[in-house]
Amino acid sequence: MAIERFHIHVSSEILDDLQYRLHHVRWPDQLENSSWERGTELSYLKSLVSYWRDHYDWRAQESVLNRFSQFRCNIDGIDVHFVHERGKGPNPLPLILTHGWPDSYLRYQKIIPLLTDPASYGGNPEDSFDVIVPSLPGFGFSGRPNLPGINNFRVSEMWATLMTKELGYEKFAAAGGDMGSGVTRYLAANHPDLLFGIHLTDIGIIRDLMKAKLSEEELRYQKSASEWIAQEGGYMSIQSTRPQTLAYGLSDSPAGLAGWMIEKFRAWSDCNGNLPQRFSEDELITHIMIYWVTNTIGSSAHMYYENSHSLPPMGYIEVPTGIALFAADVLLPPKEWAMRNLNVTRWTSLPRGGHFAALEEPELLAQDMRAFYKPFRAENKN
Repeated sequence: MAIERFHIHVSSEILDDLQYRLHHVRWPDQLENSSWERGTELSYLKSLVSYWRDHYDWRAQESVLNRFSQFRCNIDGIDVHFVHERGKGPNPLPLILTHGWPDSYLRYQKIIPLLTDPASYGGNPEDSFDVIVPSLPGFGFSGRPNLPGINNFRVSEMWATLMTKELGYEKFAAAGGDMGSGVTRYLAANHPDLLFGIHLTDIGIIRDLMKAKLSEEELRYQKSASEWIAQEGGYMSIQSTRPQTLAYGLSDSPAGLAGWMIEKFRAWSDCNGNLPQRFSEDELITHIMIYWVTNTIGSSAHMYYENSHSLPPMGYIEVPTGIALFAADVLLPPKEWAMRNLNVTRWTSLPRGGHFAALEEPELLAQDMRAFYKPFRAENKN
């Protein structure tokens, strides 16, 4: 289909059904003297669900989300939802931003105005971007794939089509974190001619440290990664092996879905174990709602299966690469590995912020992205 305007409107039937489920949660026990070490803490989740049931206003949040210019088009048989906000400046640089899990396109809601309209936030209008933020296939308001094989590589091919054939950009910039980092790197590896440069807030979990002699930093990373996977990687193991089994419970219970997702926002953000320090209840619940109202928690988990079973190898990335690392993110990569595998032209270590950088520290991230892309603006003839 051609590009069509998209407006979020969730049916009252879905919202009424949700209210019924929130009023009839069957809660598990929690061991005495335990907290978050065994998973999402019971009293916190009860409090969040109580707020969700009695005070959260989806229609108000829906109105806020609809302030963005949203569209859908069909690429390779899958409907792709995306935000497309035009930059307010003399020659905006087109930029596609890719999210990960358990967030959604909402990962970038705070940073979009900083990038499209820098002058309104104390910046230079010459640093403006046209910002495109798609929802990954199987996430949120994009279509749910009905065939296997939709992995980071396939999505990167879809994004190349979206940016060039659908939106008409000859060349563009790309950025991402979490799963979005993988998609962005595949874009760079396979379509270097289309890209000015790529900007990443992480480079995923490095599993191929195979050099005979590793640096001290790489040895420390190897040890940390092994420990993190053993202690924190259970979600990844189940989503990479049995996503369908997991989907039944999470698609049926909003409290279960919240428990599955909220733990990651707490563990991966720079909140020191205190979620309200980083995210409001409305922010957290709106992220959960994106999965609930679209019934995409199962299809999103299948991306983990595909990425662990069907990804092709990725070679050296020649496209200029900026890497911004936030101090509290998980598994900060060794610089030596990054330099061997990517053409890193900017490496920034930021003093605060975690895995959800665009949500946690949008100003810091926007500043780094503007600085990284400034040298490429003279090439922009879109």
